[in-house]
Amino acid sequence: MGRIICAGLGPGDPDLISIRADRAIRQARHLAYFRKRGRQGQARRIVEGMIAPGTAEYPMEYPVTTEIPFDSPDYNALLAAFYDDWAARLAGLAASGDVVVLCEGDPFFYGSFMHLYVRLRGLVEIEVIPGIPGMAGCWNATGQPITWGDDVLSVLMGTLPEADLLRHMRGSDALVVMKTGRNLPKIRRALARAGRLEAAWLIERGTMPGQRLARLAEVEDGDCPYFAIVMVHGQGRRPVAMREAAE
Repeated sequence: MGRIICAGLGPGDPDLISIRADRAIRQARHLAYFRKRGRQGQARRIVEGMIAPGTAEYPMEYPVTTEIPFDSPDYNALLAAFYDDWAARLAGLAASGDVVVLCEGDPFFYGSFMHLYVRLRGLVEIEVIPGIPGMAGCWNATGQPITWGDDVLSVLMGTLPEADLLRHMRGSDALVVMKTGRNLPKIRRALARAGRLEAAWLIERGTMPGQRLARLAEVEDGDCPYFAIVMVHGQGRRPVAMREAAE
């Protein structure tokens, strides 16, 4: 019986893949990866040139991405069936040897592999190779530290209701907002109401070819892909506030 090895690929630049993940990918004889139907897939693009000749590839094509609301019963039912099917397929493949599954960023940080992991756990041996989260690549691309001192960092999903976004934006020093895209107008409104819009950045394709950094206030609402990240850097505000109160 083989293993399921999930290789975290990091933020997108192949040079930021760990040595351990690189070795697993180059030795793989069965390689699976997520992608949108009809696309090469980001994970597959990252490992271009690393795959050994004769390796069997298994593109796991999502049945739905942004076509219907993520919180609808249909969306959840389609994805649940998709993960059930691929968990069974991968377990079958592992009966004859190791299977490497690619995952962008870190597999246990909002990664799609988590949905396979909970289905496969206990059925087959699983190894998860950590990766640098995509947001770490993005805040390094800005050339500014994301947090200082005892800053509180909140990671938010742009799919959250605006009231929830606003509450977290007001209560945290540094912010990372993922799943932007069509949610950008809502994110922008919440940042403006929290007084954080002028300090916000939009980072698209961080560490990858075509990387773009822009002040969010200068970006049009329609000019934002789903997987771009909005970021507000911390400024060590809590220690400053404590000193001011003491004075």
